[in-house]
Amino acid sequence: MAVAKLGAVVLDCPDPVALAGFYAELLGGKVEQEEDWVDLTGVTGAPLAFQAAPGFVAPEWPRPDASQQFHLDLTVEDLDAAEKQVLALGATVLEAEDRQRSFRVYADPAGHPFCLCAC
Repeated sequence: MAVAKLGAVVLDCPDPVALAGFYAELLGGKVEQEEDWVDLTGVTGAPLAFQAAPGFVAPEWPRPDASQQFHLDLTVEDLDAAEKQVLALGATVLEAEDRQRSFRVYADPAGHPFCLCAC
């Protein structure tokens, strides 16, 4: 028997409203703010939330000597089309040279890594 269930995946960041807006454009949903805490509601899958983190330091990709903390796998139909859209939203490419692979790695505007996956 499970002890708990997943409530939300929470991302620390310097600007919770801006980062929630990035993910709202990427995944859909509605940004709801309460002080320094922001929820992205109405999305399929695990809920996302964002909190202000003074002194936030973004993870680096790849860094075998340091943890990447976590990453999100986002399933898409067309990697090329999705890549254009996430870059237009403010994502940066971390690892996408191998165009034959079924995934590519990006960072959101706060530096959190995420993968677009055609899996």
